[in-house]
Amino acid sequence: MDTIYLCIVIFLFVLAIFDLMVGVSNDAVNFLNSAIGAKAASFKTILFIAGVGIFIGASFSNGMMDIARHGIYQPEHFYFAEIMCILLAVMLTDVVLLDVFNSMGMPTSTTVSMVFELLGGTFAISLIKVRASSGVGLGDLINTDKALSVIMGIFLSVAIAFFFGMLVQWLARVIFTFNYKKKMKYSIALFGGVAATAIVYFMLIKGLKDSSFMTKENKEWIYQNTYLIVGGAFVFFTLLMQLLHWLRVSVFKVVVLLGTFALALAFAGNDLVNFIGVPLAGLSSYTDYVANGTAAGPDGFLMSSLLGPAKTPWYYLVAAGAVMVYALYTSKKAHAVIKTSVDLSRQDEGKENFGSTPMARTLVRFSMGLAGGITQVMPGSTRRWINSRFQQDEAIIADGAAFDLVRASINLVLAGLLIALGTSMKLPLSTTYVTFMVAMGTSLADRAWGRDSAVYRITGVLSVIGGWFITAGAAFTICFFVATILHYGGNVSIFVLIGLAVFMLIRSQVLYKKRKAKNQESETLQQLMKSTDSEEGLTLMRKHSREELAKVLEFAENNFELTVTSFLHENLRGLRRAMGAIKFEKQQVKQMKRVGTVAMCRINSDTAIEKAIYYYQGNDFASELVHSIGRLCEPCLEHIDNNFNPLDAIQKGEYAEVTEDIVYLIQQCRKRMENNDYNDIDAESRRANSLKDRLSQLKQKELKRIQEHQGSIRVSMVYLTIIQEAQNVVTYTFNLMKANRKFNG
Repeated sequence: MDTIYLCIVIFLFVLAIFDLMVGVSNDAVNFLNSAIGAKAASFKTILFIAGVGIFIGASFSNGMMDIARHGIYQPEHFYFAEIMCILLAVMLTDVVLLDVFNSMGMPTSTTVSMVFELLGGTFAISLIKVRASSGVGLGDLINTDKALSVIMGIFLSVAIAFFFGMLVQWLARVIFTFNYKKKMKYSIALFGGVAATAIVYFMLIKGLKDSSFMTKENKEWIYQNTYLIVGGAFVFFTLLMQLLHWLRVSVFKVVVLLGTFALALAFAGNDLVNFIGVPLAGLSSYTDYVANGTAAGPDGFLMSSLLGPAKTPWYYLVAAGAVMVYALYTSKKAHAVIKTSVDLSRQDEGKENFGSTPMARTLVRFSMGLAGGITQVMPGSTRRWINSRFQQDEAIIADGAAFDLVRASINLVLAGLLIALGTSMKLPLSTTYVTFMVAMGTSLADRAWGRDSAVYRITGVLSVIGGWFITAGAAFTICFFVATILHYGGNVSIFVLIGLAVFMLIRSQVLYKKRKAKNQESETLQQLMKSTDSEEGLTLMRKHSREELAKVLEFAENNFELTVTSFLHENLRGLRRAMGAIKFEKQQVKQMKRVGTVAMCRINSDTAIEKAIYYYQGNDFASELVHSIGRLCEPCLEHIDNNFNPLDAIQKGEYAEVTEDIVYLIQQCRKRMENNDYNDIDAESRRANSLKDRLSQLKQKELKRIQEHQGSIRVSMVYLTIIQEAQNVVTYTFNLMKANRKFNG
């Protein structure tokens, strides 16, 4: 029996390695998004600075893992077997849950996930204990105050960070404007002094306050001399920043990189418990059990030893730091999470990753009404002066950057200050929530959310915030059931759930790679969004249009054939797969239209007026083509799902024959578009007209059968529907190619 618990401890540490990697992938957004979004340095330089901060923060962490030892459960009431059951359930849930959020590119809180997993696992085992014995109640077994404080922290983090991000960025923009290089002769030294001092204060209060070298005397001296330290740092950094400015060193870049280092250090030093706290608690429990509890057995030895604090050996901390740095450099999912945050705060318009929701539209209308009311009561001279400070066409943004260095500096400095302030006031502010919401507040203040993008950005923000609450609920629920299964299932359930977790992680990685390859933004579109030359923009726009519409034709080719073949062979699974692909493609076409509208702005207005009609016609035909296949698939799916009578052999033969020719037409149109070769297009015109005539003949033949009361009326109606939609597919395919030919001509 003792061997199985040793295996569990070993597996907990194996899971900890994966947890460190997925945790860093998720939390990288906290300290990388501002530096990467503003391109404060090369990507490798930013990663190096963040990596150094992570390694130092992890290595000098004091390793106090109290929350995993007795923060949620009261260990003196739990036996060794029960504690190990809870800890294994937490790790199995955590590594899978965080990986799911990483795969979706959604930033969430590792602290929230761990706390609610502990709460869910503890609640499950506590219910079992209370049911088995009346000696203890739930209140004696669970510390609910911690969970409630985390929930309160979500609301506090969101509201406080967003408000102050918006306010401070607005003030900073009024001072520096978008053309900040003209406005920083002497103000830059003051700004740099305040920013660097705030970052140092943040590192002392949040990043290093619990480090291993910080003795009680050191902490007390820092708290007693806080004003002296802050004042001295302010004078020193102000003079230093002025000197750097005279030496033509970008003070904003220095601030951004210093802030990146500070947040990375604080993340590693304070959030390390989220990744290795549970395995270390398991190791401590196992060590205590082997030394003192073997006589009582795993079901009779209480874990009172977990009430005491634990110091983690330095080699665990160094190893954890090394794994975190490795994950930072190699994780592709970290880049996806960062991209979500950067795209939502991007200064200009571009490809929006989120759609539109009723709540977002309502918030936009309300905000517009509120802004209009404020504008009406504001004096005209004041309004004109404020608008002069927000001339976005003067923005100094690095090539390929999402926003400028002023906003990046505010993001990091303000996030650090708010986290430090919350820590000193013992408020449970989340690092993830603060950094994300500060970035959203500063982007709103910078007028990055224009009328054409606001609804999509707000939808994105609401989606991320909703994900935070889903994290808490999912962590609690999943861990509750996992702990219950482990308790009743014994050793068999341990191996089954471990195998299931490994399978889910591998499957997630495979699906993520496939999805990433499918959704990867084309190189042509990236070049188009960066282009400032109208002629080059038109060339790239034509190429992008051919690429996107060819993808639509490829979809039509595959799914029209899949739908018809599945219907004729009564393949329900194939029809469901086709319907799923159609729903996804509809969203892709919507996205293509939005991106195309933004990209068209890169073209000279005269050229855009001349060519836009053909571009939009092509997009409309693409949309109609996808919807026609959807209208064809829907009745086929319903017919087969309800086990209605199939088509007769003659109908199947006739329709299968014409289907092959329709698929060939789509294939030929796609090839012409991909090669930009529209010579002898009359061949496709004759083929399309011939197909429409053949389909009309099939329609007349079927109508005659109905008049003669031959066959089932239900079968005839679905047959007529698919004939009609096949005609539409032929029409829209050929028209799409013609529109693209005119756009490229």
